[in-house]
Amino acid sequence: MNITIVGTGYVGLVTGTTLAELGNSVYCVDIDEKKVEDMKQGIVPIYEPNLEEMFLRNIQANRLFFTTNLKEALDKSEVIYLALPTPPGEDGSADLSYVLKVANDIGKMMTDYKVVVNKSTVPVGTADKVGAVIKSKTDIPFDVVSNPEFLREGFAVEDSMNPARVVVGCSSERAKNIMAQIYQPFTNTGIPIIFMDEKSSELTKYAANSFLAVKITFMNEIANYCELVGADVDKVRLGMGSDDRIGHRFLFPGIGYGGSCFPKDVKALIKSGKDENFNFKILESTEAVNNAQKVILTSDIEKYFNDLSGKKIALWGLAFKANTDDIREASSLDNIKILLDKGAKIIAYDKIAESNVRKVIGDKIEYATDMYSALEDADCLLIATEWPEFKNPNFELMASKMKNKIIFDGRNMFPLEVPEQHGFFYKSIGRKTVKN
Repeated sequence: MNITIVGTGYVGLVTGTTLAELGNSVYCVDIDEKKVEDMKQGIVPIYEPNLEEMFLRNIQANRLFFTTNLKEALDKSEVIYLALPTPPGEDGSADLSYVLKVANDIGKMMTDYKVVVNKSTVPVGTADKVGAVIKSKTDIPFDVVSNPEFLREGFAVEDSMNPARVVVGCSSERAKNIMAQIYQPFTNTGIPIIFMDEKSSELTKYAANSFLAVKITFMNEIANYCELVGADVDKVRLGMGSDDRIGHRFLFPGIGYGGSCFPKDVKALIKSGKDENFNFKILESTEAVNNAQKVILTSDIEKYFNDLSGKKIALWGLAFKANTDDIREASSLDNIKILLDKGAKIIAYDKIAESNVRKVIGDKIEYATDMYSALEDADCLLIATEWPEFKNPNFELMASKMKNKIIFDGRNMFPLEVPEQHGFFYKSIGRKTVKN
């Protein structure tokens, strides 16, 4: 089948590459000319494990194409996926201007039946709005479908090729049959496709992400309480997670959640509720707790040193999580701002996310070429991202480089006995503090 993907951000590029891998001819459309030219040359614009291999394979197989010309792609395709940004406004509402503009363009350009698929995360009722915009521009029949993505950054290729389920919201049998055909390679292997109405499909994405944000935040609250009463959050987590009604996933405490999905989707669902005179009290609390959790270690650092002016702090990790270059809503940025405001100097290491941070804060901090050079004469180390390379460091080398053997770990990277054996002060989340 011929398919167009409008938007080559994180969702669009992974979706387009996956659909090409399933044997479709996929035309990816983006307004950024340089980005399109780079992709034609095989340059992947985002970091995602295993994506480049699949991306290049489908370009070479002549199944994956890139263009800035929407009309050209539209004329070749029966199905049009909208994978456009829906950034939060100041009031938390999702900005649909990109989605509705492309819907308007599609309405003007289409010459035969199309299925328009909302892949972006959008508020309840967006399919109706997209349909109304297209209908105002054409008499040609079309259908609008909601098909939310459930990709985890860092595992997007795995999730796209082996989804737990495919959710499709549509009220047209013709569109339903086309979507079933697209996802037949999945259903043939036992992966369920769940058909429902468009509004339920739209809400499913917001509800799923918001629930996971609540789960993470609850565990962070438990972790903070553990420290007060002398419990160990790692043991509590294992005990909770062994209950199959709860499960082990998303129970790892740390310095809050970030990224492109959870913060935005929680805000949008809160705002959507207010629009209907409904208060999502649990989500409002989740947002407030997470904002505080992201910088909970800065007060511990300040308490330890009393005065942070002139203190040199090494920072391991800038991305909001491991295996991605995404720094949107990253805890590292919140910590950097507070520490700089208090007069500290920061030298950070994150080879994947560094370039994106440079675009945001420039030379306000220093950047190390490797994890150990970041430690030279450091008064302490703050760990903000759980990159695998940080899991088993050379503590003797660390001690030889640092001015003080002090670690504040926002991701609970080490068993408590390891830094203790090497004489480090070690403060993590929800566990006892190891004192040197």
